[in-house]
Amino acid sequence: MENGMYTFTNKLRNFSIILMVVGFLGLTYGFLTSPDTVEEAQAMVADPHHGDGHGADHGEAHDAHADDHGAAAHADSAHDDHHEAASSHGEEHGEDHHGEHLLHQLQNKPWAALYVAAFFFMMIALGTLAFYAVNRAAQAGWSPALFRVMEGITAYLLPGALVVFVILALSGMHFNHLFIWMDPEVVAHDKLIQGKVGFLNVPGFLLRALFYIAGWTTYRYFSRKFSLAQDQATDISNHKKNFRISAGFLVFFIVTESMMSWDWIMSIDPHWFSTLFGWYVFASMFVSGITTIALVAIYLKSKGYLEKVNNSHIHDLGKFMFGISIFWTYLWFSQFMLIWYSNIPEEVTYFITRIEDYNLPFFGMLVMNFIFPLLILMNSDYKRMNYFIVMTGIVILLGHYIDVFNMIMPSAVGDQWFIGIAELGGFAFFFGLFIFVVFKEISKAPLHASGDPLMGESERFHY
Repeated sequence: MENGMYTFTNKLRNFSIILMVVGFLGLTYGFLTSPDTVEEAQAMVADPHHGDGHGADHGEAHDAHADDHGAAAHADSAHDDHHEAASSHGEEHGEDHHGEHLLHQLQNKPWAALYVAAFFFMMIALGTLAFYAVNRAAQAGWSPALFRVMEGITAYLLPGALVVFVILALSGMHFNHLFIWMDPEVVAHDKLIQGKVGFLNVPGFLLRALFYIAGWTTYRYFSRKFSLAQDQATDISNHKKNFRISAGFLVFFIVTESMMSWDWIMSIDPHWFSTLFGWYVFASMFVSGITTIALVAIYLKSKGYLEKVNNSHIHDLGKFMFGISIFWTYLWFSQFMLIWYSNIPEEVTYFITRIEDYNLPFFGMLVMNFIFPLLILMNSDYKRMNYFIVMTGIVILLGHYIDVFNMIMPSAVGDQWFIGIAELGGFAFFFGLFIFVVFKEISKAPLHASGDPLMGESERFHY
């Protein structure tokens, strides 16, 4: 079995390296083709064969949104003071500001593509860690057969989170314009952001990020350590330790996950906020993590591993995929309906930008994340069929990638978006890195957590 696993992981390693190379080339292309001057940026938008594929209409659309620096972060109210100050310098200065704004948007494209993909795969590992901790703290009897799969997926959390941190640090050093509140010139003309500098400042932003990552990865390290030690133990002391730290971690997680979503995503739109946003991001990462557990487990089982995992385990994962998809939709609709109904300009502009400029991905991901899982996974028999779980799982993961895309891109690049070479390259690179890390970790330990006191119940799990 060990030799078979070694051969198996070697094949996956080669595949993941190919993905990373292709993805790296795609990202490199994106960075190399981004404009360096205002003239180049204006020429790219004016060119009907511009690589973004929006053509001449795209340039006209940009003019229609000249005052919009993305989503709510660059809403009508976001730059009123800035534009008033600019107008005092005459039309020439206003045109220069418009050109610089366009340049920043196009320069942000490869950075945003990198950030969306980096955050998405990190989010999968973090969502899986939360699900793992829930099962540990709940003393769930059905899931120990899947613990090694969960531990393998969460191995990506540290490298994935560090990549995200590097992007955040480079943003703080002004390598890009993803976070406009990091630009002193913007802050100087924006009273709303000035009122938030106590929280939105680069040193505090990066220190909080390190705190989040340290807490998450520390729990992951000790939980994995106790899990492996339990296999060799003569008592259940390691199991009890895992229970205690998992319960504590869940309290830490629900606070830091919310703050992380404010920092890493919502602050890209510093003029807009939602009290539901932390829960909304949590639902997205939770269902993505559970879906990935199901896909990895089915894949390993198809290769002759995980003999203790049966259709009832897959059925339960399918129920979680279905249930959390409904929960995500409830949060999506609640956030949309409350903001849309209130019709407050500085709030509703978040959705206006996405509906007008991101119509297809905005409503498309609603179909992928809600309607499709609802129709397929509502049937109990389908949740026992690997084909339906895999098909639905792929759609859910792609749907939540587009969800992250919708959360970040309108703020970072405005209407200058397109899922092109850089975006596909970013996805391929981090998908390859994810496969490499996860299956390397899975191959390090037996897939059967034989020492877990609840493993017997998990093995007998049938209904």
